[in-house]
Amino acid sequence: MGKETAQKINKPRAIRRLVIWYKRNSAVTSIVGTAASSAATASNVAGNMVSGAGTVVTTASNVAGNVAGNVVSSAESVVNTASSVVSNASSIAKNTLQPLVFDPLKRLQNNDNILDRVEESQSKRIWIAVDGMGGDYAPGPILEGCLEAISRFPINIKFVGKIEKVKDAAEKIGLAELLENEIDNNRLELIDSGEPIGMNEEATAVRKRKNASINVAMDLVRNNKAEAVYSAGNSGAMMASAIFRIGRLKGIDRPAIGALFPTRDQTRPVLVLDVGANTDCKPSYLHQFALLGNIYAKDVLQVKKPRIGLLNIGEEECKGNDLSLKTFELLSSEKSFDFGGNCEGRDVLSGSFDVVVCDGFTGNILLKFLESVGGVLLDILRSELPRGRRGKVGSAFLKSNLLRIKKRLDHAEHGGALLLGVNGICVIGHGSSKSLSVVSALRLAHSAVNHGVMDNLKQLQKLQVLNS
Repeated sequence: MGKETAQKINKPRAIRRLVIWYKRNSAVTSIVGTAASSAATASNVAGNMVSGAGTVVTTASNVAGNVAGNVVSSAESVVNTASSVVSNASSIAKNTLQPLVFDPLKRLQNNDNILDRVEESQSKRIWIAVDGMGGDYAPGPILEGCLEAISRFPINIKFVGKIEKVKDAAEKIGLAELLENEIDNNRLELIDSGEPIGMNEEATAVRKRKNASINVAMDLVRNNKAEAVYSAGNSGAMMASAIFRIGRLKGIDRPAIGALFPTRDQTRPVLVLDVGANTDCKPSYLHQFALLGNIYAKDVLQVKKPRIGLLNIGEEECKGNDLSLKTFELLSSEKSFDFGGNCEGRDVLSGSFDVVVCDGFTGNILLKFLESVGGVLLDILRSELPRGRRGKVGSAFLKSNLLRIKKRLDHAEHGGALLLGVNGICVIGHGSSKSLSVVSALRLAHSAVNHGVMDNLKQLQKLQVLNS
């Protein structure tokens, strides 16, 4: 009986040690940003509660010991009561600690954001053309993502590619039966095409190879057989195909690639454009990017009054190169959106801005840097976690959360970027896209169509600045 009592008394000690471990390892707790203050508060509350529970147990045990010396039968009753107190205290401490410490982590690992709020009951099924041969791993993972997206969103897919290769890929990954079922249900259609434009080929190759998969997919949009197009292939080729086949919006000199970056508030990502379409820009181009981004943030991100920022090396309006200075003047005088001034690199992910504009050279460096952050952060945390039993306990609690944080910071996990400024909905996927990224990109395409982005983008033609 004494041994069992000692084991039960050790329960609150184990909880207290775990709390102390979380306090000491600031390298772990600091990564959760906004969750840090909640975690510290939870640790204090849990510590006090566990400490109180320990006092109650100690007192109860002393009483049990004294009574046991005189009346053995009464001692058993007292010890059982003490054990019940320990159990209740441990339960209370767990219930208090877990919501405050781990709920912020759960919020971080939740991949849903503002784009996930698709009202399927009010949406009609739309056709999306997919370049099934574009991407490092095509066509298998692209097809897998399309089949998953069909079951989750009100969309139909026109899958463009070499049909024999597509069917062979479906057979290898065990999706042949599902593919045939979706074809029979008229939710997926296979469209034959030639070979894709390679990742290392020049974008102008789209003019010579009219039967390339991206050209066939783009023609479906031009002929109103699809309302959006997605490709994880050569992004330059996709942009060239979009310009040659569906054209630019009137008044837009250069289309821009807009990518969503995560911020502290996962329900409010920031749109950064351009992230690679135009390496050399004029002030007027960046002005147009701001106009395009403002409409996108209103329609798709559902931000009533988006705050526009100009990526620069300082907040002061006198900072920056010649491009930044001249662009600042243009954006400051624009009355159709809310210009918040210069945005430093450290402010991009802060949530202070809804749209950040920059030239494609800078934006692409920023994008590629963000892609590496998740993996590097996870490696640092692995090396900083203590060895032995403490490290194993911490890793057991945090492993799945850290992996999800990595995915949240890795832009490749967010699917695709919208090509803004062309006369149609075009979503560009990462070259290494797999099924999860495809699903995310198709959700983005559906959201853009469902919110009438093109109708509002065409209203830009009426702005005097675009006609001057």
